[in-house]
Amino acid sequence: MAVISDEGTMTFSPQELRSMRDEFQHFLLPYEFGLREIETKLAILRDEFQHMHDYNPIEHVSSRLKSADSLVEKVERKGIEPGFEAIRAGITDIAGVRVTCSFVKDAYRLFDLLTQQDDITIRRVKDYIAEPKANGYKSLHVVVDVPVFLSSGRVDVPVEVQFRTIAMDFWASLEHKIYYKFDSKVPDRLLAELKDAADTAADLDTRMERLHRELHGGRVIAV
Repeated sequence: MAVISDEGTMTFSPQELRSMRDEFQHFLLPYEFGLREIETKLAILRDEFQHMHDYNPIEHVSSRLKSADSLVEKVERKGIEPGFEAIRAGITDIAGVRVTCSFVKDAYRLFDLLTQQDDITIRRVKDYIAEPKANGYKSLHVVVDVPVFLSSGRVDVPVEVQFRTIAMDFWASLEHKIYYKFDSKVPDRLLAELKDAADTAADLDTRMERLHRELHGGRVIAV
């Protein structure tokens, strides 16, 4: 049983800590399986492009499960009740996959190829490529439900999938490091430079896609 000391600090027995750990791992397990399902679908698409077509739009795929600390921080920020059912209902990006593409058109193309599969259900789409955030952030986000079949039956697991170009991914990585370095209190000068860098990255995407079309004689690469 948890004990509150005179200083107001709550302590737990080793048995309680093990139980909490086991409950959290059990909670995360379907999300891990959901990640595997999405990763498998993307791997199949990547292998098909590699062996059947003369162009592969997938540069890189990465995935992650939110850590306990990150999940707690988001629960507090969103004012969600600290219970597994409330977290399951209120947070949809516990499992996340990032797909890095060569060009902007590839992001939309892969979005269509993934979300048009029969067992995928779209829950929410945020197109920050068409409508970038004020800081210049660009990426195509979709939260999908993917079925996971456990011994207890089917569970539809939400997974957030982000599609972005190499230039967008490089910018987002740098922006994340800067915000971490300054504990989210980034000086205005750096914010302005980040926005300018985002515009430069967008221009680079446009120019490289134009060169790619010229290289292939303006023809559309078949799927």
